[in-house]
Amino acid sequence: MRKSLSASTRQAIASVFDHLDYKALESVYCYEGGEEFWRKKREPCRRLGSNVAEVVVRTLSPGGRSLYVGAGVTELPALLAEAIDRHRHVEPYNLRRLEVTVLNRACRNVPFRFHACDAAMAQGQFDHIWMVSVLNDPERFPHLAPLSYGRADPVTFNPVGFQKERRVVQTIVNRCLTKLSVPGLVTTSTEEVVWIADWCHRHKIPYHVEREQYPTALVGDPICFVRIGMRKVKSQKVVKS
Repeated sequence: MRKSLSASTRQAIASVFDHLDYKALESVYCYEGGEEFWRKKREPCRRLGSNVAEVVVRTLSPGGRSLYVGAGVTELPALLAEAIDRHRHVEPYNLRRLEVTVLNRACRNVPFRFHACDAAMAQGQFDHIWMVSVLNDPERFPHLAPLSYGRADPVTFNPVGFQKERRVVQTIVNRCLTKLSVPGLVTTSTEEVVWIADWCHRHKIPYHVEREQYPTALVGDPICFVRIGMRKVKSQKVVKS
């Protein structure tokens, strides 16, 4: 099994990152200081993303199908690695139309397109679902996110708002994970594992959260892998950043 990304994948990653319109992305990722943000984050995003991509291609079988929920710049290395090194079908979804336009312009010569719609619209089954920094997005879930990160203020915390957002998150998880063929793999952040575990418990499906965690550059939430429908297996070796 391949232990590192192929030269063609690394070249594709470099090319796509070179062709991204970072000026347009400033308003997507930042309220202010977007130029400085991308000057600092562009290379770490590519490098750390490539580290995760190496683990992904070692973990996934060739020829399968992956659903990427809320995919953006961070997911580019993994998407390219799956498509090129593993010849897998990948479907990335992102509700931010501006970002999708920018990503698709940079990805003209790669074998996938980003979709500007809800990932629940995806058709068929997938053996891998990527869902990172989606369920704890502070912009979309202002009441739930502080609790997820352990920063909720007991004086101002709004339990009614949290309950509404929790139902939304559980609906997202259910609509996406019902598309996962079992056994299958979920890539998520360590902060979001509880939602995946909750779904598995409610559906009485065994799961195993791998111990290794992998750093990310933009949001900062470490990534981990959850094996759904299977017990503990031998874990992958940690990739150093």
